[in-house]
Amino acid sequence: MKVCIIGTGYVGLVTGTCLADMGNDVTCVDINKKIIDNLKKGVIHIFEPGLSELVKRNAKEKRLSFTTDYNTAVKDSEIIFIAVGTPQKDDGSADLSYIFSAAKGIAEHMDSYKVIVVKSTVPVGTSEKVREVIKENLKRKIEFDVADNPETLREGEAIKDFTNPDRVILGTDSEKAKTIMHELYKGLERADKPIIFTDIHSAELIKYVSNAMLAIRISFMNQIAPLCEKVGADIKAVAKGVGLDSRIGPRFLQAGAGYGGSCFPKDIRALAYNLKQHGLGSEILDATDQVNEKTKKSIIHKVKKLVPDLKDKKIAIWGLAFKPKTDDMREAPSITLIKQLQSEGAKVRVFDPEAITTSKKYLENIEYAENPYHALEGCDAVVLITEWDEFRNLDKQKMKQLLNKPNFIDARNVYDPKEMKSLGFNYLGVGR
Repeated sequence: MKVCIIGTGYVGLVTGTCLADMGNDVTCVDINKKIIDNLKKGVIHIFEPGLSELVKRNAKEKRLSFTTDYNTAVKDSEIIFIAVGTPQKDDGSADLSYIFSAAKGIAEHMDSYKVIVVKSTVPVGTSEKVREVIKENLKRKIEFDVADNPETLREGEAIKDFTNPDRVILGTDSEKAKTIMHELYKGLERADKPIIFTDIHSAELIKYVSNAMLAIRISFMNQIAPLCEKVGADIKAVAKGVGLDSRIGPRFLQAGAGYGGSCFPKDIRALAYNLKQHGLGSEILDATDQVNEKTKKSIIHKVKKLVPDLKDKKIAIWGLAFKPKTDDMREAPSITLIKQLQSEGAKVRVFDPEAITTSKKYLENIEYAENPYHALEGCDAVVLITEWDEFRNLDKQKMKQLLNKPNFIDARNVYDPKEMKSLGFNYLGVGR
């Protein structure tokens, strides 16, 4: 099938590349000429494991192409995905200007029937507004349908999530669009991993509600973690016992430094805003966001338990990205902690396998280490804040020797407290 993807961020580029890998003819459109020129050269602007190889292979086999030209891309496609950003506005609502700009661009170049699919995460009612924008900007009357197909991609696992999804959600009020979209996605359907067709409004809500539920679980466990510390319980044991309840399950029950990234923070706030717009309460969502912000700010208190006076002290930070397998630092807990440390007069040295370049957009006056061990040299404490695999099995005796003082703050509960203490570390985890 001939597919056009508007937007080459995480969602757009992964979606377009994976659809091309399934045998479709895909054109990715972006207004950023530098990004498109680089993609044509096989240089991608985001870090996602396995994506670079897929982009190069499908471009070489001429199933995947890149352009800034709406005209040809729209006219030649049967299905057009809108996969642009919906950043958060100051009031917590989603900025939909890129969505409507893409819709206008589609309308101005459309000359035959198309299915326009909103892939971006959008508030309820947005797809209907996309339909209105297209109608208003068509040069002549042309039949088209609008569908909503929320993305379910985790950064770091995006290719796997696309090719082996838990489910594919498709919201549409058109049987014609339903048939076309089923043809596109039927190769991903399994008995236990279905394609689910809903009305458009339900599809729009599913993404928000899914993210909200996961964020609630994280904040709930982060609120229980300080109680565990007070009473001498272990949050890891609590999470395991709770997760074995079949009604609950084990996922997203790990306490730590809080969540970040491009989805959970803004989606929680956008859904809360949407509820308030309709005169409804958003207390649980508001509390989830508040607990998360409090959690991110709490890690410095653990540092100060071991290093009470931070002025001119050297603190090592392991991890910058909001989670492993990505270079994304949007709303990352590391940013909050590093700025707090700097405000207390501490000198900060950091290491992250992928997010060093990204960090320069968010942080100043920090020293970059070449590897995890280099980060520790002469430091008064180390904080593990992103649970990259390469931090899990390092030489602990070497770590201790490199540190000025063996203070270890494990904000992701990666290490065993008993082992660390037996080796002479002053160890603090979360909820342990």
